[in-house]
Amino acid sequence: QVQLVESGGGLVQAGGSLRLSCAASGSIFRINVMGWYRQAPGKQRELVAVITSGGSTNYADSVKGRFTISRDNAKNTVYLQMNSLKPEDTAVYYCNLRMLASYDYWGQGTQVTVSS
Repeated sequence: QVQLVESGGGLVQAGGSLRLSCAASGSIFRINVMGWYRQAPGKQRELVAVITSGGSTNYADSVKGRFTISRDNAKNTVYLQMNSLKPEDTAVYYCNLRMLASYDYWGQGTQVTVSS
């Protein structure tokens, strides 16, 4: 079994920063993709950023230049540094781990609230 434990959400003023962390444990393949998705009230879950075990990254256009995803493969941990936060970034942020085509795991979610 694989477990993902997120931390780092909270309340911040617009223009501020937060750093999210997600630690994965269990049977994890060396080659994988970890990432962050978010879901705002009344909206569908959307991709924020993903990073492969080789370090390749992909970002949603709405966060490019403001958010940075990184990972520590030795710790099976992925991070999301969020700068210049905007009220529209308010959402529940979910960590995701994907291995091969069939193994897809989600964290419990962490709330990020950005006040104007």
